[in-house]
Amino acid sequence: MRFLFTCGGTAGHINPALAVAGKLRELSPDPEFLFIGAKGNMELELVPREGYRIEAVAVDGLLREMSLHAAYENFKAVGMLIKSFSESKKIISEFAPDAVIGTGGYVCYPVLKQAHNMGIPTIVHESNAVPGLTTQMLARDVDRILVGFSESKKYYKNSKNVIATGTPVRGDFAKWTYESARHALKLSDRPLVVSFWGSLGASDMNEKTAQLICKNEQIGAFQHIHAVGNADSGMKKMLHDLDIERPEQLKHTDLRQYIFDMPCVMMAADLILCRSGASTLSELMAIGKPAVLVPSPYVTNNHQEKNAEIPAKRGAAVLIRENECSGDKLFETITELVSDPDKLRRMSEQMYVDGFMNSAEQIAKIVLDTAGAN
Repeated sequence: MRFLFTCGGTAGHINPALAVAGKLRELSPDPEFLFIGAKGNMELELVPREGYRIEAVAVDGLLREMSLHAAYENFKAVGMLIKSFSESKKIISEFAPDAVIGTGGYVCYPVLKQAHNMGIPTIVHESNAVPGLTTQMLARDVDRILVGFSESKKYYKNSKNVIATGTPVRGDFAKWTYESARHALKLSDRPLVVSFWGSLGASDMNEKTAQLICKNEQIGAFQHIHAVGNADSGMKKMLHDLDIERPEQLKHTDLRQYIFDMPCVMMAADLILCRSGASTLSELMAIGKPAVLVPSPYVTNNHQEKNAEIPAKRGAAVLIRENECSGDKLFETITELVSDPDKLRRMSEQMYVDGFMNSAEQIAKIVLDTAGAN
């Protein structure tokens, strides 16, 4: 069978597509794959690394501000969108897929819309709690809508075509247990707090985390692994300014630029501090980890806060908005939680969603069913 994936713009859109393609390789005899991405985007580099062929169409998103610059850019975007329909049709016609799957990004609209017009089975996966503009525009046309959260079904009129699958997570999580991960990291019996604010870090949140680290270094209430992000984060200077003279010799904190062994570290954690992107939340739900969530206020349509509200309402996470966050507040919240193992256990139970660890396989089976393979 032939499967065409379309995705782009961020790793959060690309990685789920790659995970599902990997499962289809296992489940379907002699499958063929093609990806369609947007010209100039990271998918044109990431997808070939995994051994898949990718074509590109010219498409861009709309700016949501009122200005002459935005009007000009949106005029160009509309022209590109019109052109992308003919480009998509040519690629789809030549590849002749049995199903077309979109996992996010502006490129999904012309590709899935054109595939629908051509009578090819279509599926869109929406990882955020509230559907983005692309998913809203496609909702009436696609054969299946897959969502990352069961609570998201209410946003779709034709709910019988909506299936909650979670968002595929990294397979390495299944290799670890809480005990084996802590043993591998040579941790003591004290609670472990893990914090990260994205691969590039976040200067404001790193500053607040430095205040948190300073307080914990004085008391030692918990073990702490923190990823500072890029090399220019300035974390050591922040700590030095807080009277920690030798940041490289912290007693209770393991500072890292990146957490390369993230599945192991997350599995070992008792509590996680992070943003609330859809992929990160799906990982937390797949492994049942309580969290303190500080949504990024800089994302389109405030998606991260809407994502964070779901586990917060379940009692699985504490939601702190960035403008209300401080080092003191983080420290107080963390120490209250790690001193109450029963509460952490209840939060873990509320966070865990059965089946999310197998999200990629579940989606792959839905793709095969939609394509008429079963």
